[in-house]
Amino acid sequence: MGYKEFTIEGRNAVIEAFRSGKTMDKVFLLDKCQDGPLQTIIREARKQKTMIKFVSKERLDQMSETERHQGVIAYTSAYEYAEVDDMLEDARKKGEDPFLILLDKIEDPHNLGAVIRTCHLSGAHGVIIPKNRAVGLTGAVARISAGALNYTKVAKVTNLGKTMEELKKQGMWFVCGDMDGEVMYSLNLKGPIGLVIGSEGKGVSRLVKERCDYIATIPTKGNIDSLNASVAAGVLAFEIVRQRMG
Repeated sequence: MGYKEFTIEGRNAVIEAFRSGKTMDKVFLLDKCQDGPLQTIIREARKQKTMIKFVSKERLDQMSETERHQGVIAYTSAYEYAEVDDMLEDARKKGEDPFLILLDKIEDPHNLGAVIRTCHLSGAHGVIIPKNRAVGLTGAVARISAGALNYTKVAKVTNLGKTMEELKKQGMWFVCGDMDGEVMYSLNLKGPIGLVIGSEGKGVSRLVKERCDYIATIPTKGNIDSLNASVAAGVLAFEIVRQRMG
């Protein structure tokens, strides 16, 4: 899985790139230009949570490689997504019980990048993210993963709950991190397992939580509510590692 940042210039090219489902990292738009095609690009960018920057014509001219930018230049990350079956196959080849990390609508690229790093270092076989309302494999995520993305499979699925149901039929079970569960040390976290981590602020959504077999709570002290999503993922992932080693 290799990474290269591609530049896309021109209104139609950028609109088509968005509509084809490409993960766009940043879009630079001509400041104070609000015509139809640029409005379309802004709408698509907001839908995908792509960073939008309004810049001067001089800046766009400097950035342009084609000299035909038409007021828009976008950067897209060319990472390829894996299939969930590829992750299960990896586990089979290694003679290990599958261990997957599922992220329920994580929107912060720092959290996704950090979880990918945790996934690689904990020996998990892959990360599963939903297609909608969640950050994808942007250049920022690649940078934050500090190289781990090159060794970690990431799958994008339409429906997280449905994917969990399909994996349950293959013998997997699921634990989610949440404030109102059982203390993680009292749970048996061995076997083919999916660790589910909820979004920043909202936690695991009701429909996803209902499909989990266990709810694990990390014992914490202090006066603030909860751990950051990627930190929680790290703590729970390495409790799974500890139990597997034991």
